Amino acid sequence: MSTNADKRIAIIAGALDLPFYTRDALRKSGWEVYVIGLKNFYDKRLEPDMVIRLGAGGRAARELKRRGIKKVTFVGALGHPNLSDIRPDLWSLFVLFSIIKHQRGYDSMAKAFNKVIEKRGFKVVAAQDIAPELTFCSAGVQTKKKPSASDKKNIERAIEVSHTIGSADIGASVVVDKQVVAVEAAEGTAQMLERVIKMREKNKKVSGVFAKMTKPGQDLRIDIPAIGVDTVKAVAAAKLRGIIVNTKTCFVVNKTEVIKQANKLGIFILALDE
Repeated sequence: MSTNADKRIAIIAGALDLPFYTRDALRKSGWEVYVIGLKNFYDKRLEPDMVIRLGAGGRAARELKRRGIKKVTFVGALGHPNLSDIRPDLWSLFVLFSIIKHQRGYDSMAKAFNKVIEKRGFKVVAAQDIAPELTFCSAGVQTKKKPSASDKKNIERAIEVSHTIGSADIGASVVVDKQVVAVEAAEGTAQMLERVIKMREKNKKVSGVFAKMTKPGQDLRIDIPAIGVDTVKAVAAAKLRGIIVNTKTCFVVNKTEVIKQANKLGIFILALDE
């Protein structure tokens, strides 16, 4: 394992499987990885080097400085925290006060968060930049199934709507079937797709698309879009024909299995450079 300080990094790990894939990809490419699990979110199978609650950033910062680790990356989902976990130490209180005025949306807060973390002596790194294999690196259809002519009209509309809601920092996901069927808000992508599944459960025809795209001007070092096997299954259950994501800026959790499931369920996945 490398002892070069430039190849030392800490993963701040939330929920689900992305922290596993990020850790393994970085170690495979020679990074010395220190994993910090967020209490009540991280998967215990991850066996992190350290566990902290959300409000205990000062303890983590001191340990990273002691180890000479200056780079950090944030991966994994966060749900609704316990109030006791939010209780901030002095270090976290400073961070909280620095971002609280940027509450117009997730991305504006993410930019403020990254800025204040870097002021405290750390460099926030985009995981997809140092582990690009976690994304679709090349544009085009990634599956056996390809979009039809009618799909292309829905794709164009989905891209347009995604850019609109993204510019307003509302959400990253949209479902279009000639008209806009659903837009992601604070509920998150999974809950939005659940709504669509219930809405379309009596549909006999499979039509429409799901797009999860990067917001225009988004700070890509934190909270970037991600899809996984559950996304593919939900899109199929919602009787949609395909998924649209961006290349290089959307995590694909367990890419091999995602493509396998999409092929099995007859879902196309289209990756776009824009």
